[in-house]
Amino acid sequence: MKSAYVYWGNGKVKLTWIQVNELPEKELITSAHGLCFNDNKLLLMNLNHRGWDIPGGHIEKEEAPADCFKREAYEEGYITGSCSLLGYIAVNHTENIEWNSEGHYPKVGYQIFYRMDVQQIYEFKAAHESRDRIWINPKDIKKYNKNWNTLHQSILDVAMKRDG
Repeated sequence: MKSAYVYWGNGKVKLTWIQVNELPEKELITSAHGLCFNDNKLLLMNLNHRGWDIPGGHIEKEEAPADCFKREAYEEGYITGSCSLLGYIAVNHTENIEWNSEGHYPKVGYQIFYRMDVQQIYEFKAAHESRDRIWINPKDIKKYNKNWNTLHQSILDVAMKRDG
């Protein structure tokens, strides 16, 4: 496990990467994300309000985390493929002075991460929140995503070891 503190607004949030083969309680899962590979290249999309990033987003009601990730990968990157669970980030708001018990997020929630091996690439239409897509050498991720941190790197390292 690897942890880091970040600030969301003025609130201090503890993020912990946990590499596992099973999901936490469904009610506590807030989003699903993933690293998509094609010919050893990593997919990035230029997303509105986020810049270059990996696909992912919030889980819709009654949606399974893997289905959420596959939907987001298609909506943002226009790709499909097979997925495997890498683990999750525990998002702990215990020290967050701005956390609201009436808000959308649990005090401790989870962001699920997958690896996708791309099987189909479709025409890019930029119809949702993405403006462009590129395939990069995974080692170059920090050139594109300025918010890439040690937890993200740990997830990428796990994904790279699970080739195919």
